[in-house]
Amino acid sequence: MTESGLRAFSHVTIGVTSLDKALSFWQDNFGFQPRIKVEGPDPALAWLWEISPDRISRQAILATPTGGGHWAAAGAMHLVEFRDPLPVVRQGATAFDLLPKNLDIYTTDMPVRYAELEATGHRFRTRWAEMPAGEHLFREVQMPAHDEINVVLIEAIGPGYDTPMSPKGYAGIGPLVSIVPGIEAETIFWRDVLGLTTTLELELAGPVIERTVGLPPGAALRLCVFGDIDEPLGRIEIIEYQQVRGRNLYPRAKPPATGILHVNWQVPDLESVRTRLRAGNTAFREHGTLDLLYGSGPVLSFHSPAGFKIEVQGKI
Repeated sequence: MTESGLRAFSHVTIGVTSLDKALSFWQDNFGFQPRIKVEGPDPALAWLWEISPDRISRQAILATPTGGGHWAAAGAMHLVEFRDPLPVVRQGATAFDLLPKNLDIYTTDMPVRYAELEATGHRFRTRWAEMPAGEHLFREVQMPAHDEINVVLIEAIGPGYDTPMSPKGYAGIGPLVSIVPGIEAETIFWRDVLGLTTTLELELAGPVIERTVGLPPGAALRLCVFGDIDEPLGRIEIIEYQQVRGRNLYPRAKPPATGILHVNWQVPDLESVRTRLRAGNTAFREHGTLDLLYGSGPVLSFHSPAGFKIEVQGKI
């Protein structure tokens, strides 16, 4: 089967109630910067999302500055402020409900970063914890963000996770975490249909993972991470929780709701993506050529088996 051209994703789209508050959160705490920012309605984006243009009030592309006017090539955020937004995607959600759940942010020296954030008034689900995984050691802690987004800070100790950091010591979105009802069907989709590389597979259980995630006693999880083996940013992590079953909240994740909505890839050409989707019996929609804040070119969209939306834009 032909290569899809999908490697690291370009950005995650996040609906926000206040662009100023969202930018302040990411800039002040993590050192991310707006690469571009615009005011006012966006007819092209409204067409893509099938909403009224006046529901879009402001937008920004937020990315990791790497020095000398350069930016990280993947793992950015497309923040969109909506007028009269729908309820937040994670409103009232449990730790194991089915939805786009976490933004995982890579950092270094977790004890220092944790102390810095705690000193500025941030609170965490639990103290940071260590989880060994083969040749790697992961230090992880969860913290709330704007619009009920869950941010997971991760220090990955071991090979394969070197990535440019902001001046404050953070990288952009590493994996975006998607909670799924069945890991087998999702693995076939991300690996075999879309052609992404499996970069990590784990099964986790026990008191540490229960406390860190917020699971009931005896629950466990299976996870797989897919992306570009040479790029730690812009990956997709799917998690299936075991011994628990959550509600399907993916239908909430569409504009003009607030919270994590969907993910976007930029590719040289869409034909290889179409070929793989047809071969995998995955339905998709063509939206035509659009001039958007993050690029110009033809756009198509589709969903994972769990219901997570993906947009792919070809380059003109």
